[in-house]
Amino acid sequence: MNVEQCAPPMTSDNFKETLKQQADIVRIVGDYVKLKKAGAQNFSGLCPFHDEKTPSFSVHATRQFYHCFGCGASGDVFSFVQKVENITFPEAVRLIAQKLGVPMPKVSFSSPQEAHEAKLRMALLDVHERAVAFFQECLKRPEGANAREYLKSRGLDQETIARFRIGYAPDSGFLLRDALRREFDEELLRESGLFSWKEAASYEPRAASNQRPGADDRTTEMSAGASGPKAEQQTTTSDQPPRDGGGSKLEARSSKPEAIYSKFRNRVLFPIANDQGKVIAFTGRTLSTDEKSGPKYLNSPETPIYSKSRVLFNLDHAKEAIRKLDYSILVEGQMDCISVYAAGFHNVIASSGTAFTELQAKLLGRFSKNVIVNFDPDTAGARATERTLGRLVEEEFNIRVITLETGFDPDLFIRRKGKDAYADALKHSQKYFDYLIDRARAQFPVRSPEGKVKALNHLLPHIQRVPSRIVRDELAMEISQKLGIDSSMLRQELKHAAVTRSTAQLKAPAEAQITGAERVLIRALASANQMQSGEGRLSARDGAEEGFDPARQAQYALQSEHLHEGLASQSLMEALLGAGPETPDPMELPKTEDDRRLLASILMHEEEELTPETLEGAVRALRRIHLRRRLEVSQRQLLRPGLSMDERQALLQEKVRLKRALMDPGLDEKADQAS
Repeated sequence: MNVEQCAPPMTSDNFKETLKQQADIVRIVGDYVKLKKAGAQNFSGLCPFHDEKTPSFSVHATRQFYHCFGCGASGDVFSFVQKVENITFPEAVRLIAQKLGVPMPKVSFSSPQEAHEAKLRMALLDVHERAVAFFQECLKRPEGANAREYLKSRGLDQETIARFRIGYAPDSGFLLRDALRREFDEELLRESGLFSWKEAASYEPRAASNQRPGADDRTTEMSAGASGPKAEQQTTTSDQPPRDGGGSKLEARSSKPEAIYSKFRNRVLFPIANDQGKVIAFTGRTLSTDEKSGPKYLNSPETPIYSKSRVLFNLDHAKEAIRKLDYSILVEGQMDCISVYAAGFHNVIASSGTAFTELQAKLLGRFSKNVIVNFDPDTAGARATERTLGRLVEEEFNIRVITLETGFDPDLFIRRKGKDAYADALKHSQKYFDYLIDRARAQFPVRSPEGKVKALNHLLPHIQRVPSRIVRDELAMEISQKLGIDSSMLRQELKHAAVTRSTAQLKAPAEAQITGAERVLIRALASANQMQSGEGRLSARDGAEEGFDPARQAQYALQSEHLHEGLASQSLMEALLGAGPETPDPMELPKTEDDRRLLASILMHEEEELTPETLEGAVRALRRIHLRRRLEVSQRQLLRPGLSMDERQALLQEKVRLKRALMDPGLDEKADQAS
C-alpha cells in the first residue's frame, strides 16, 4: 500500500455543518482546557495557544465559538481541534466525529500538500498498527521465549502485556520488512522510523593495477539473508574502494540506498501512543549483552506522526483517571509507568526519560494541574526531577515529590514492597519547595555563612520560576526560616534576580469607545445565522404575526439611516451588514484583528436577552448620537466667516430642529426625515 492508497474518504459541507451542530464546543474544548463558567453562556480558561497566567480564553456555549483576548486566536470547534492537535481540517473533522461516535463520509482537502501530509500520517498510523501486531505475534513464538522470560521477571502478567500491547522484535533484520512490504511500499517504510539503511557506492574500473587479482575482492552490497548488524559490518570493512577480479581499481560512480533492515532487533517493544490511543512510535529494550547491540533503550526517531516533545507515555490510558482524581503521577520510564499502572494507580504517565518540555506540560495541564513527581532518587534522577519541576512550576502546577529509598525506582519498589507501600508513599509526598529546601540543606550545610550562601544560590533559580509574586514572597519567608537567613535580605535578592512577569489581559483598542447601543446592534446583526438555523435566545413580540427578527430590523435601521457612520464600530457593522445568507459564522467574516476581538468580546458577554424593545431602544440611542453629531456640525458651520443671510438662517433653523428632536425622543425619526 502506498500513501495514495491510504487516502481518507471525502466529506461534504452538509456533514461538516451537521457535525458542528452535534459537537458541544464546551465539551470538546474541555478535553484540552480546564473551563470554568463565567456567565450564562460563557466559559473561560487558560489559553492553550500561548503562555498566560490569567484566563483570557473564552468559549461561548450557544454560539459555539472560542476566542482568546490575549493572543487573538478565534474560531469554531473545527479550527480549535485543528490548531491544538496540529492537524489538517479534514483530520479535525474526523477526530471530532470519532469523539462523538459519528460515522465519517468522504473528506476533501484544501490543497494537494495538505492532502499528501494527511495521507502520509494516516498511512504511517497503519504501518505502526501492523507493526504492533507483528511484534505481538513474535512475542508468542518460540523465538520470543527470552522476551517472555524478561517480562515475567519484571512482574508483568498476560493482562498487562496485552493492555500495553508489548511485543518482541526478532533478531532478524528483515522479517518485519518482508511482512510490511506486502501492504506498504518501501518509501513509506523509510518514513516510518522503523527501519535503517546504508548508502552504498557502486564502482566502475578506472585503471589497471599491479595488485594481486582478488586480493581485495569484496562487496558492500548486503546479501538478502544477512542480518542487520552483520550487514552493517559488511558495509564498513574497508574505507578503500574495492577492486575487480582483474586487479583494476574501481572508481565510485554513483550512490544508491541499500536494502532497508529493522531498526529494532532482539528487543522487547513498548508501543508509544498519542492521547487518542493511536500507536505512533516504539521504545525497544535490548535483550542482548553484546556491546555491539546498541543502547539499552532505543527509541523511534521523530517522524510526521511522532514528536517526543509532544507525547506523554500512557496518557491515552490515564487521562480519564487523571480527570476523575484531579492529579497525575509522573514517572520517568515506561517500565515504571506500566508497573505503577498495573498496581492499580491508573493516573500514571511517563516522560520516557526525556527532559520535560513546555508542550508536555501544557498537554498534561489539560487534564489536571496537580501532579506527584516520582523520578529516580539518584544524582542524575534528582537533576531530572528538578528540571521537570521547574517546567511544571512555570506552568503553575501544584507539585508534590515522592522520594523513594535509595536504590528503588517505582517499578522495583512496588515489586519488593507492594502497592500498599506505594500508596503510603503517595500519601506522604512532599511539597515541591520542601523537597528542594531539604536537598539544599543536605548538599550545603547551613551552619556556616558560606553554606547558607551556597544553599540560597542553589534555591534562587527555582524561586525565580514561580510566576506569582505572592507565592514567591511566601517562599522567601519559609526559606529564610529554614536556612536561618534574614527574610528582608532574601526578598532583596529576589528583587534583583527575579524575572518580571506580566499577564495583563489585552483589550480591543476600540472596545472602550463602544456604546451599549452599538453592542446591541452588533449582537442583532450577528444573529442572522441563528435565525436561519432556528437557534438563539430571541424573543417574539407578543401578538405579532411574524417572529421577531433582530438581524433584519437592525439591517433596515442601519442601511436606511446610516446610523453607524462615524462610530468606532463602523467597520465591524459594515462587515456584518455585507454578510450574505451563506455566511456560516460571523467570526469568519473578513475584518481586522481589532474587529474580530471586539466582536468576540461583545458576543461573549451577551447577558441581556435580545427583545424588540431592547433593539428599538438601541436604534433610538444611535439616532440621538447621530443627531448630536449633526448639531455639532451645524454649530461649527455657523462660526464660519462669510456666511450669507440665507445660509445663516437655514443653519439656525436646522439647529433648532435638531435641539427639539434631542429633547423629545419621539421626534428622532421625524427630524431625520426632515433633513
